[in-house]
Amino acid sequence: MTALPDPTTQHPIRFPNADAPAQELISRCVHCGLCLPTCPTFAELGVEMDSPRGRIRLMKSVWDGRLDADNLAFADHMAKCLDCRACETACPSGVSFGKLMEGARSQVVAARRPKLAEAILRRVVFRGLIASPSRLALFARFGYLSKRLGARTVLRAIRMGRLAELLDLVPERAPTAQRLPPRYAPVGATRGSVALFTGCVMRAAFADTNAATARVLARNGIEVVVPGSQTCCGALHAHAGERGDARVLAKRNIEALEDLPVDAFIVNAAGCGANLKEYGWLLKDDRDWAERGEAFARRVKDASEYLVGVGLAARPGELRATVAYDDPCHLIHGQKISAQPRALLAAIPGLTVVPLAEADWCCGSAGTYNVTQPDLARQLGHRKAERIRASGAEMIVTANPGCQMQIEAALRRERSDIPVVHLMDLLDRAYV
Repeated sequence: MTALPDPTTQHPIRFPNADAPAQELISRCVHCGLCLPTCPTFAELGVEMDSPRGRIRLMKSVWDGRLDADNLAFADHMAKCLDCRACETACPSGVSFGKLMEGARSQVVAARRPKLAEAILRRVVFRGLIASPSRLALFARFGYLSKRLGARTVLRAIRMGRLAELLDLVPERAPTAQRLPPRYAPVGATRGSVALFTGCVMRAAFADTNAATARVLARNGIEVVVPGSQTCCGALHAHAGERGDARVLAKRNIEALEDLPVDAFIVNAAGCGANLKEYGWLLKDDRDWAERGEAFARRVKDASEYLVGVGLAARPGELRATVAYDDPCHLIHGQKISAQPRALLAAIPGLTVVPLAEADWCCGSAGTYNVTQPDLARQLGHRKAERIRASGAEMIVTANPGCQMQIEAALRRERSDIPVVHLMDLLDRAYV
């Protein structure tokens, strides 16, 4: 790590704005070290500053004026964090590390003032691409076609291996981006009414999973509406330190959805769900929006959470397969949801569910982590693939699109053809 500056010889550059990691949250950490065995980056790198405890110490050092907010080493240690939040599950003091990390990354962006090329790239990606479902759908289609036409071989031949690795993440099947109908009528007696949050990546590349989610809910007596005015949840923006853009997207979603006469807003992507449930925290300093953000967040439910809560009205059909369930980090650690997906799997007759070692261990996807930290992401993907192959499962079930793509890519590198399926897609198959 870069040597700390002497605060007696230069004026320290402290956190530049109100999005800084909250000192009250920092003070909860008692540096006990119980988080260390749960941290994937600490396990891979063995560096204290790449552990939750070490990163919190760095944040405190900036507040204390012993480290500059624009220090390159500080930025590097924050960037290497997966923000998987496994440390939150292990922490006896209740440290909300995800909130701290997102705050720290926002300060890196503000303090470093990226060069023009990087600033333009971030603007194009976060404002021009991710927040636009139509552009994102075109981008997904372009990636798929490029892969099918052999672009990876060409890129490697001209020594552009990094771009070839990005194409490895593109699923083998064509992306689906069809428009869903505005309403799915419940089958049988109406037992509830929900709005389906379709997301950005889900809408652009996994629209079939969105449709499957709506069908499963409708099959169980739930009326499903699909609001056309919703937008990206802002999770990727928040993780990358673009909290201003994340707040803009949050306000758009609240305005579009808060007045709907539904019981819940249903999400089938773990990362989106965790972020939507924290709209209150994201908007806490905005007097006009804080309460609305909290009220909105209380109505957000993961699809498995909601289904188990209301109970299955229709028994799924038989599926003969041996499967293992892999917990998405932002579902098990961010939303504390683990039993519900397993309960839904247990409700499918004929399905054999086998345990998966380190099912709660990050696969290396982590939002855009496999793009910004490809080497570490590859190591974690390899670790996940090894555990999957040792499980004896014929199929892997998960509940997040990023995890699905990352695990599929890791298994392909291991020459394994084990399919990775979203939980809602599997349930939909059982109801056919």
